[in-house]
Amino acid sequence: MYCPRRYALLEINDDWSENVFVVKANIMHENVHSGRHELKSGRRVELSSVRLYNDELNLYGVADCIEFIKSSDGVYIEGLGDKYKVNVIEYKPTMPKDGKISETDAMQVFAQKLCADYIWGCSASGTIYYADKKKRVSLPFESSYESYYNELTLLLDEMRKCICSKTIPVRRKGQKCSGCSMKDVCMPKTVKYSVRKMVSEEDL
Repeated sequence: MYCPRRYALLEINDDWSENVFVVKANIMHENVHSGRHELKSGRRVELSSVRLYNDELNLYGVADCIEFIKSSDGVYIEGLGDKYKVNVIEYKPTMPKDGKISETDAMQVFAQKLCADYIWGCSASGTIYYADKKKRVSLPFESSYESYYNELTLLLDEMRKCICSKTIPVRRKGQKCSGCSMKDVCMPKTVKYSVRKMVSEEDL
């Protein structure tokens, strides 16, 4: 969704490159993905680095954090022995400058939500936690479910066609590339140079 060309370079070419933004996010996620299991106030359980899947959509991945909040309106969670509401939490290092939720981030959490729904038979909520602001932002999945679902299925279809055809898409017009770690791999700089040949009398 962010950039089809970047996706293909990563998944088809196995290209990879890091910049300061990637390193910063990696450091944050090392702490988040500690595998911790926390019981808070007797009503809330948080699990980090949770493996998720949805066989119907052929999706799988790892969530930063799944939060279970004890509630009579929730679903029974085996292993916790009670009813809980389920909340998917994705950690991001910085909040967008305009204060708006990035649609690519929201779609990532929505895909995780569908996996959580499939596993626990619930209707999970979604949240992004911005580390720089120490702030949680709830995502509007209840009011926009159909829109997110339709867009996700189209994206999955596009991704699978790309993988099957082994095609690297051209750079999308208007794509913002300045902060992308793959910029130099995607668009390598060309160097202009001239070669001046020195001819000696022996060569003549």
